[in-house]
Amino acid sequence: MTAAFGPGQPSMPDDLKPILEALIFASPGPLTPEALSELLDGPPKEDIERALEALQAEYEQRGGLQMVQVAGGYQICTRPELHEWVRRLFHQHAKQRLSVQALETLAVIAYKQPITSAEIAEIRGVNASGVVGTLLDRQLVKVIGRKQVVGRPFLYATTREFLNQFGLSDLNDLPKVEEMAEALGMEVPSALAAGESVQSLPLDGPAPETSGDPGSTPSGQVH
Repeated sequence: MTAAFGPGQPSMPDDLKPILEALIFASPGPLTPEALSELLDGPPKEDIERALEALQAEYEQRGGLQMVQVAGGYQICTRPELHEWVRRLFHQHAKQRLSVQALETLAVIAYKQPITSAEIAEIRGVNASGVVGTLLDRQLVKVIGRKQVVGRPFLYATTREFLNQFGLSDLNDLPKVEEMAEALGMEVPSALAAGESVQSLPLDGPAPETSGDPGSTPSGQVH
């Protein structure tokens, strides 16, 4: 990365501040003035130090965040007096984290949708009704209809929230099932073997009911 500073051209602290702020914010650890000087490859270390002092003073007036010196470098972090609020955020995230069982079930639904709870259980080898309920509560899956077999069980499919949570444009962006299984630390069930295509389903509104044929799926495009 090379900053746009011409040779012999003085570097003003105000010009450097947004660049330094971005670098310190993005860095996984503290950045020293020496490391910043090497990254920028232009302004002298003295100008970088002046810009850092000015930036640190601005953070002192802002509240919320602060720029502190750690191990000879600079780091942007939250203020100690706001610890309780930040702790609540991470506590909430911890509560929202999916279990391995839920992730496995979600993977089965994603690759075999639309699918019934009994079919999920057959693939995973365990009862899946409780986990499916969790995924419904989290709005990662939804009921899209009933299968036309005895008992007319619910059919489940993934939602737009599923795509948002996993950074997918549509179901065609799903990784290969072997890659997903490896990430989850699970073996690939035979019913999820490579070569079986993922059916595109409407994200909004119910899909048509399917027949008892295990291979039949409602048609539709993701939109």
